[in-house]
Amino acid sequence: MKRILTTLITALALTTPALAYDGTNCKAPGNCWEPKPDYPEKVEGSKYDPQHDPAELSKQGESLAVMDTRNAWRVWNMKKTGSFEYDVSKIDGYDETTTPPAE
Repeated sequence: MKRILTTLITALALTTPALAYDGTNCKAPGNCWEPKPDYPEKVEGSKYDPQHDPAELSKQGESLAVMDTRNAWRVWNMKKTGSFEYDVSKIDGYDETTTPPAE
C-alpha cells in the first residue's frame, strides 16, 4: 500500500508542471510573446528605443574585415611555405592594410 501511494504521489508531482497555466495567448505555435501593458506599438522614438551609435555598430564590421585579411595572409603563407603560422607578424611581407599577393 505504501508503494502504491508513493508511486501515485510521484506521478502527480511529475505531471503537475505540464498542467500549469503560463498566462500567454499564442498567435501561432511558438509565437507567444506579449508586450507589457505600457509597451508602445512603435519602439523608435520611445523610451524603449536603444538609440545605438552608428560608429559603435560599425566597429564589429571593421574588426571582421581585418580578421578576414589576417586569415587570407595565413592561408597565403600556408600555400607558399607549407607550414601554418598563426602570428601574422612573422609572415614575410605582411602588411595589415593590404591583402596578400595574388598567386
